[in-house]
Amino acid sequence: MRLLVAGDDEVDAGKTTFTTGLIERTGVRGFKPRAGNGYWYDHDDYRRAVETGRLYGKDAKRLAAVSPGDVRPESINPVHRLWLPTPGRGKGLLGREGRTFLVDRVTGDDGADRYVVNGTVELPSSARKGLPLADAATVESLPELNELMARRHAPALEALAARIDGRGAAVVESYADIARPLSAFVPDAVAVVGPRRCRIYDGRRYARACDVAGNSPHEGRLEERVADAVDLLDPLADLTLPALSGDERADPAAVADEYGPAYEELLAAV
Repeated sequence: MRLLVAGDDEVDAGKTTFTTGLIERTGVRGFKPRAGNGYWYDHDDYRRAVETGRLYGKDAKRLAAVSPGDVRPESINPVHRLWLPTPGRGKGLLGREGRTFLVDRVTGDDGADRYVVNGTVELPSSARKGLPLADAATVESLPELNELMARRHAPALEALAARIDGRGAAVVESYADIARPLSAFVPDAVAVVGPRRCRIYDGRRYARACDVAGNSPHEGRLEERVADAVDLLDPLADLTLPALSGDERADPAAVADEYGPAYEELLAAV
């Protein structure tokens, strides 16, 4: 049983809350192949991690905490990117308006954390002091970054995909509004989550829709967006999710209870 949770909004779709409840309900390990957070917008989370010499976000931490066993966030989230807002400076190294990447953490199948640093910006002193960057690779152009991602990021994600395949049962959370975080991943069932809404899809049909969407002409787009994939599909179910308090969102058991009907529909689609 391999389940995918994707979001229909780039931010605050509710994916991680939904995923923690789903892990609580099923008892299987959760994975967040790719994630990122901001030095400014997620500063408390950044500081908590970097003060221990690590780089991970609150989403991976939440999934690791609710997953069975002793799980390190980095082991379920091999690629994490730290962003810096750059207002008024146009596009950063990755072509994102108003922000640029600072540091990538890439965790290989050997469990070792390796870092990639943007050499075109000055790192915050807390990152320079807290993170083990002595052996980090430094890139100063997009071609350099793309080449390094092919050598480091891609193998780390492929290794994670192989581990997920070997487990047989897994819950995988995507990031932003990307349709699938692993290009070869074919789930058994998919939940697309947004504010107040959850749509359930057959996993193989969803994967085929991603393939079709990925072959469509989108300038500068290397990944399928959720909207492009689900435009090609009819959901098996379309449910309204109840609003949850902050305390309820922080309690996977409470989420599992409140979102029970959506989880039943998702599991019935497997």
